[in-house]
Amino acid sequence: QVQLVESGGGLVQAGGSLRLSCAASGRTFSRYSMGWFRQAPGKEREFISAITWSGGSTYYADSVKGRFTISRDNAKNTGTLQMNSLKPEDTAVYYCAATYQEFGLGTLHAYNYWGQGTQVTVSS
Repeated sequence: QVQLVESGGGLVQAGGSLRLSCAASGRTFSRYSMGWFRQAPGKEREFISAITWSGGSTYYADSVKGRFTISRDNAKNTGTLQMNSLKPEDTAVYYCAATYQEFGLGTLHAYNYWGQGTQVTVSS
C-alpha cells in the first residue's frame, strides 16, 4: 500500500504560480511511477503529467506543456508539480497517483493509488 497526500493548492490570480506536493508513505515510493491528474466540476478526471520511478522520463498533457514541471525526490518520498502561467481553465481538484507501471502513464486505469486531491482555483 502507498498512501498519498497532496498539498499546495489554493487561490491564485491568472498568470500566477503554485507548487503542488505529493507526500508518499508506505511502500518504497522510489519504485513507483507518479502521475498528476485534475478534475474540474462536471468534467472527467484528466491526465496532466507523469514521471517514471527513476525520474528519467516525464510526460505532459498538451494543455500544460511548457507551463507545468513535474519532479520527484525519492529520498524524501515526495513528488512535485510546479505550475506557472496559470489560467482560469486550470481550476480543478488536482490529484497525485502512483503505479508500478512505466508505460501507459497517461491513463487513469494505470494507477493503483490515489491521493484525496487539493483544490486549485485560478481567478481571472
